[in-house]
Amino acid sequence: MDAFFASVEQRDDPTLRGKPVAVGHAGPRGVVAAASYEARTFGVRSALPSVTALRRCPELIFVPPRFEVYRAVSAQVHVVFAEFTDLIQPLSLDEAYLDVTANKAGLPTAWATAKAIRARIRQETGLTASAGVSYNKFLAKLASDHRKPDGQFAVTPDMGPSWVEALPVAKFHGVGPVTARKMHALGIRTGADLKNKPLAWLAQHFGSSAQWYHDIARGIDERPVNPNRERKSSGSETTFERDLIDPAEIEAGVLRMADDVAGWCESRQMFGRTVTVKAKFADFRQVTRSRTLPQAVVDADVLRATSVELVRSLYPLALGIRLVGVTVSNFVAADERTGMPLFTR
Repeated sequence: MDAFFASVEQRDDPTLRGKPVAVGHAGPRGVVAAASYEARTFGVRSALPSVTALRRCPELIFVPPRFEVYRAVSAQVHVVFAEFTDLIQPLSLDEAYLDVTANKAGLPTAWATAKAIRARIRQETGLTASAGVSYNKFLAKLASDHRKPDGQFAVTPDMGPSWVEALPVAKFHGVGPVTARKMHALGIRTGADLKNKPLAWLAQHFGSSAQWYHDIARGIDERPVNPNRERKSSGSETTFERDLIDPAEIEAGVLRMADDVAGWCESRQMFGRTVTVKAKFADFRQVTRSRTLPQAVVDADVLRATSVELVRSLYPLALGIRLVGVTVSNFVAADERTGMPLFTR
């Protein structure tokens, strides 16, 4: 989806259309969750501190996130996907891999399939989407960014290896800013530079990731589209407007995050045994505290109580806390929850 959160806000509020919009909070601790394309022309991007975003774009309009709306729209999009394939692997609310080899819709090409999917998304949601079409996941992902917004791009088998060679490694999916800086320091700036490095050399510098980098530099990715990819955890976090030292204020934030996670677990009937609380202090030092319970947490009150107990283990505080988060993991299979009550609140 194109600038998904911001596009939903512009769709639902016509006064925001054509204007630079950031989804997030404008306070001193705020962070941009998403930016409209109008805002991106000023260098406003997701994860940018709100104060920096406002310096770059003084006319920037902040709107608070409405994740329940974004989840509902995402569900609409997935209904569209299911018209064309049963092999859907979500990456996030606004992005997924689709394997259309079986040609469920009976269309002549994958290119035509992508166009039809994008048209149906626009029809159902009033929003635009972009698509990448290729013979593996790595190339399709790269291609999906190539003609944004509201476009599509195909990387065919005969062009794949040479197309990768010309791309900057910083654009490779799976090469984050830290790895990109390391590659640049080693003289690797393009796919061609990466391809020229022997596997043994890559292993020396990148360890277990060497084979992956060796393959993608050649346009090779054998990963299947996995519609049953196992979800490992669910979490929620918040950054406070100011550093908090008062336990009551800190615990109120923890309880809000616990309620967010409880709502996700309830909606999907997925319950875990391990509860983790994260805290980031004023000096940006981060700590976590975890507890694994004998059985899955199916009661919101248990999750709330456990989360508060975990954050209390950090007291007394030498520094204020700027961020807290709550995560549930170690999910239990449904057949192991026989006799357990449904999630109660």
